[in-house]
Amino acid sequence: MFLNYIKEFSVKKTVKNSLLNVKSNLDSGTIKTVGLLIDESYFSEINLLVNELRLNGILEENIEVLVYTNRLKKNKSISQATFSSKNLNWNATISNSAVNDFVNKEFDLLISYYDIEKAILLVVTNESKAHFKVGFSSIDKRLNDLMINTNAENYKVFTHELFRYLKILNKI
Repeated sequence: MFLNYIKEFSVKKTVKNSLLNVKSNLDSGTIKTVGLLIDESYFSEINLLVNELRLNGILEENIEVLVYTNRLKKNKSISQATFSSKNLNWNATISNSAVNDFVNKEFDLLISYYDIEKAILLVVTNESKAHFKVGFSSIDKRLNDLMINTNAENYKVFTHELFRYLKILNKI
């Protein structure tokens, strides 16, 4: 328990230090592929969120979902790639191939759908090769290109605001 707290603190410090020299990767292209990073401990309606994205014009085959869970359950049937804090090393590297594939994929849009900072989620968002990153305003402002001020339970408000600003920015 205590070691997990120290590990979380150490990794957060490493991520925050790496954010000091972040370069924005703004691309003027339109959004076709979407990466969705979700913290399942605070938001479990993943299919409803994917459906909202689909209703706003994103093809379902162009949406890739990565789900963080506090504890991996062996008997639970999983339809999305799932990872936990056990996949994070002390030096802020991830030891899960599905997560590494997600991080290295060049999405047009990464939606960081979590509103509480957890070290592993910050690492995935920071290391992502996505061209445009969107998240909640309660997370470190240097991680995302666009921040939306709502909480994770209001997925309809989030998607409405997201697509409103994407239209303003000529991304869709």
